Amino acid sequence: MITLAIDTAAHLCAACVYDSVEDKVLGKAVEDLGRGHAERLFAVIRQALDEAAMDYSDLQRLGVCIGPGSFTGVRVGVAAMRGLSLALSVPLVGVTIFDGLAQAAPKGRPLFVLLDARRGEVYVQLFDQDGNADGSPAAMSLEAAGERVRQSQAALTGSGASLVFDADDKAGRLIVDYASTADIETIARLGAQGRPQESQPEPLYLRSADAKPQSGFAVERQGAKL
Repeated sequence: MITLAIDTAAHLCAACVYDSVEDKVLGKAVEDLGRGHAERLFAVIRQALDEAAMDYSDLQRLGVCIGPGSFTGVRVGVAAMRGLSLALSVPLVGVTIFDGLAQAAPKGRPLFVLLDARRGEVYVQLFDQDGNADGSPAAMSLEAAGERVRQSQAALTGSGASLVFDADDKAGRLIVDYASTADIETIARLGAQGRPQESQPEPLYLRSADAKPQSGFAVERQGAKL
């Protein structure tokens, strides 16, 4: 199955074409943007397709990283792949950063995936020793996450790991990685393996957006008074 997967949830704008039958990456393109994913996404996809010597008509499955991450970045990626899914009549699978980082980590012990959510918080999800999710993802304070970590023997991975890790911890804590998002090749593999949902994937938002409407500048609606 030829799968195109993309990730715009964090600072990277990434695309990967993956053949699940051969378990082979056919083409990949990654740009470290920070911002401006909407302007570069389809150019990055084109680079990955060209490297794979394929076109959109060759695709049999689509995958997209649904977050959590930048609100704008996640929306850009999910909206773009929803559009492609409809235009190409190809199923779309959503993949979380949690699943991607857990898939890449060594198995054999529980794992906390911790992502820096800024504002003194982290996004957290626990996985069991086989890499299966053990509970739902959540946003919590550094203090609350640190307490959960101290009460477990789990390994840690993700950009939030260093924020809650106690340097004096004597439990032999393993930190796998400090990545803010999963490798695009892993996202492509999970996209190929996943089961397409009846409805299109939704962005994974674990808290409300930082930007708020400026009510002080609102214009009063004109109309007849009752």
